[in-house]
Amino acid sequence: MIDTTSTEIAEGEERLRLDVEDGLGILTLCRPDKLNAWSWESTRQLGLFADRIRFDDSIKAVLLRAEGRAFCAGIDVTAPGGAITGRSGAERTRNYYEGIRWVHERMRVFAGLPQPVVAAVQGYCLGFGFELALMADIRVAADDAVFALPEAQIGVAVDAGGDLRIARDAGAGWAKFLALTGRRIDAPTAERLRLLQVVTGRDELDKTARSVAAEIAANAPLAVQGIKRDIDLFADRGLAEALERTAFAAALTLTSEDSREGYAAKAARRPAEFEGK
Repeated sequence: MIDTTSTEIAEGEERLRLDVEDGLGILTLCRPDKLNAWSWESTRQLGLFADRIRFDDSIKAVLLRAEGRAFCAGIDVTAPGGAITGRSGAERTRNYYEGIRWVHERMRVFAGLPQPVVAAVQGYCLGFGFELALMADIRVAADDAVFALPEAQIGVAVDAGGDLRIARDAGAGWAKFLALTGRRIDAPTAERLRLLQVVTGRDELDKTARSVAAEIAANAPLAVQGIKRDIDLFADRGLAEALERTAFAAALTLTSEDSREGYAAKAARRPAEFEGK
């Protein structure tokens, strides 16, 4: 089950690391051996760090980055507590629904930080990794970055609002194209769709993203935070209501027979045979 009460991170269980340097909160996904795959525990730790960052006056901007060759390859299906249980199909659906709503609450805190967030993306940025990057205010990507929302290919809904944010930034047609096909796009294509602000060489990624974050951090904090809030308020109108529907769609599909078939087919490297149930 999901740990929703602990505020501690056990040694050796770190999914993220926070360092504060020169006015920047550097938040690093730090499981490169797992391609920084995401889990319920990752979400819990993200919420904890967001709470720490929020009231730290020494942090003027946040740099979200990742160790290794991938930003985040999606959900870690091997993580403990990955599957939510219930005594019946209805209870399991309800538990998933509340679990996804809990994820949305943690994400809302991160996306709503007063400090602007600059994401530095390299390699695979898939599924939840793509959704996490889309929560940043500004995205800088290496030219080797690859983006996709492959959830429909394994029988589940996009569950953290990534498709909604693509619709906001690139338009509903592109959101549907990417989410309904699961197709991968490269960094130049993502930049053309206005999902990225800067594309740079892999060797220059950290330097370029840090430079953007430092440029923001050098400006007046109250002005910077006010500008972020104003733009978010305009851009995110209707997002809260849409995320509520997203939580229901995610709960329904995560408890479906199609999702079990989708995951099994992916593990066996065979085409899935969905029956709509």
